[in-house]
Amino acid sequence: MPKRWRRATVNGDRQRRSSTAIVGGSCWGSRVSSEAGAVGEARATCVQAAQATPPSRPVPTPFQLYLAFFKIGICAFGGVGPWARRVIVEEEGWFDDREYAELLGLAQVLPGPNVGNVSVFIGDRFHGALGAALALGGLMTGPIVTLLLLGMGFDWLVSFPPIDGAVHGVAAAAAGLFIGTALKMADRLRLGLPALAILGCAFVGIGLLRLPLLPVIGVLAPISMLLAWRLRW
Repeated sequence: MPKRWRRATVNGDRQRRSSTAIVGGSCWGSRVSSEAGAVGEARATCVQAAQATPPSRPVPTPFQLYLAFFKIGICAFGGVGPWARRVIVEEEGWFDDREYAELLGLAQVLPGPNVGNVSVFIGDRFHGALGAALALGGLMTGPIVTLLLLGMGFDWLVSFPPIDGAVHGVAAAAAGLFIGTALKMADRLRLGLPALAILGCAFVGIGLLRLPLLPVIGVLAPISMLLAWRLRW
């Protein structure tokens, strides 16, 4: 073979190897880039899923359920509502403010004491009929024992003048607790104008005009549910 042919052949081989290396390098680089992009997208998806997933709520044992509602009943002088929200939402973390407000609203419509109905709902949710009985029993144990003890010493308590002033002081403190709890729940729920309008109508009808509770609920509840369905509160 002549020398110029061998030189041309060698140069051609070098060009082919160079082009093959370039093509291979570009393919490997694109593969690495695509794999890195896929890993980045997967990581971003995992982060978004972790951020979107709500934190798990604690599930109480039957004994913890009884103790929590026993604490509500024994500490709630002048009214159970503020203490119930504090223990259930803030201390135990079983529900958030919106869930507790919805549960309390349902309990107010049904016959019986509001927080008593709430205790039955919560106990049944966690441990069925046993949980409902334990929650209601824990709520009622402290007040019943206290009333029995006060009943045995009623004659002595009536004749003791400072007791009358203490009763009036407890009533004023209970009213303040209810107002403070209502304001805290309204602030955390971030109610819109339609919900605030329903709230204002209920306050005017029951608090100022002294209208019966059932007619006010019978009028405002369907309107509230219709607005919540149409406006997606």
